[in-house]
Amino acid sequence: MRVVACVLVFGLFGLPGVHVRAGSSSRVTTARGPSRSVTLYRLPLSGSPRVVRPFAAPLTAYGPGHRGVDLASTSGQTVLAAAAGTVTFAGTVAGRGGVVIAHRDGVRTEYEPVSASVSVGAKVVGAEPIGVVRGVHAGCAPPGSCLHWGARRCSVYFDPLTLLEPLGVVRLLPLAG
Repeated sequence: MRVVACVLVFGLFGLPGVHVRAGSSSRVTTARGPSRSVTLYRLPLSGSPRVVRPFAAPLTAYGPGHRGVDLASTSGQTVLAAAAGTVTFAGTVAGRGGVVIAHRDGVRTEYEPVSASVSVGAKVVGAEPIGVVRGVHAGCAPPGSCLHWGARRCSVYFDPLTLLEPLGVVRLLPLAG
């Protein structure tokens, strides 16, 4: 049995930090991808959808908060994969459809309410259609259609909008005198 340990460090600017997988061969993966590769993310809706409800980190694992962002949409609007990955869930939970995609950098993105056009195990590329918005997300304000887009590493949720702006090369410089 393999034991997988996940360590999350929130570093500069609140970006997700380092994910360590321990197993037969340990490797460190940053939020930008394993071993110098970069996972490029995009919005899961075409155009420039308005954020109708922002991310609000819960203070405890089961505490109140908003574990993603709600993006303004219309019923029937196409939902796109935010990045390349493998579909790990496509179905219904509590009466609402959803899709979860696992990405190479250890991030899982979640989309709901979505009527999926993909199946579990499917490999998707960034911007590939994965379904359409169907139904109403309970947290959408004002009430209406919106897409809930969540992101997590292991069991820790973070603001998926931080995935859209790669940090680039970081150089730490000594403090002057």
